Amino acid sequence: MPRTRRTLATLSLILLSGTALGMYAPTRATPPLTWSGATPNSVMRADDDAVRLAVTAFGRSGKLRAVVTDPNRRLELPLEWAGADPFDAAYTWTPQAGTQIRLLGGGGQLAGGLVAPSTAGVWRLHLRGNTWAQEMADLHVITRVPFSDKRGGYLNGYRIGEYATEADGRTDRYAPPAGFIEVTPDNQDLYVSEHFRLRNFLTKDQFAVWPKYLALDLRLIDKLELVIQELNAMGVRAEHVAVMSGFRTPAYNGPGEGGRARLSRHTYGDASDVWVDNDRDGYIDDLNGDGRRDTDDVRVMLRAVDRVESRHPELVGGAGVYDGNGAHGPFIHIDARGYMARW
Repeated sequence: MPRTRRTLATLSLILLSGTALGMYAPTRATPPLTWSGATPNSVMRADDDAVRLAVTAFGRSGKLRAVVTDPNRRLELPLEWAGADPFDAAYTWTPQAGTQIRLLGGGGQLAGGLVAPSTAGVWRLHLRGNTWAQEMADLHVITRVPFSDKRGGYLNGYRIGEYATEADGRTDRYAPPAGFIEVTPDNQDLYVSEHFRLRNFLTKDQFAVWPKYLALDLRLIDKLELVIQELNAMGVRAEHVAVMSGFRTPAYNGPGEGGRARLSRHTYGDASDVWVDNDRDGYIDDLNGDGRRDTDDVRVMLRAVDRVESRHPELVGGAGVYDGNGAHGPFIHIDARGYMARW
């Protein structure tokens, strides 16, 4: 077999192995690497491109636009090669969305594997060979601030509080998150998927404090995008989904009072309270066409969640129907906790 063809076959096996099987690493010991990007059609470039991102880079929904990982961690991005030899390719990272760093974020020869930048921030991947260069313009890599940087319940002046399991040494889904995304005025509008931005999932407090910090599992974002797709496939128009609550710091969530669970999935970044709000009036739309806007419309969303989970059991989680009150309208809780729960 010629060297170039053997290289392509080998790298396809290595680079696609982590994503093609739909794997998400769930524990703190092996923090989840969540893959994303833009819609595949916007990334598949002309035939003479040297390299492109495979469809599996964009999640099960095909709508993700970011990768969340930790500094200096190896990445297994699914790359497809056409007309270039990967063993001759090199890569660099450049800061994006206000990431404050004077130097490039590192890099090296691609044959040695992709390694994430060494500091927290938002980055774009650049690839180059002897006669070509490409930028992965629709894909951002977000590197987190390590959980260990939190001191006395605060991270860089932002109050996070203490996780109930912080001293337990747990490595399951209820272990504290491995790190936090640093959200600034410059990157808060960064799209992590076609419909959702970083700022949609911030805790609703400390409005004057910057930077803010966010735990966010992109399995949740992928699931929300799949629910939007499923609703439209059911004939229910879903163009905009409002997020009432995404990540909640333990300090904001509290120890379990007021209907909030002590180990709320919101504090782990894989839960959200949402509703379809195409007209953006702050209230759920009439999804079942009965002329009312109530929990029956929320149950339409619940049916879409059930269908998504039946096809993607790796995204299974909780879903709960909530009625409106004086502060908000009806909504659905959706999470990706790893086992089915309904209420």
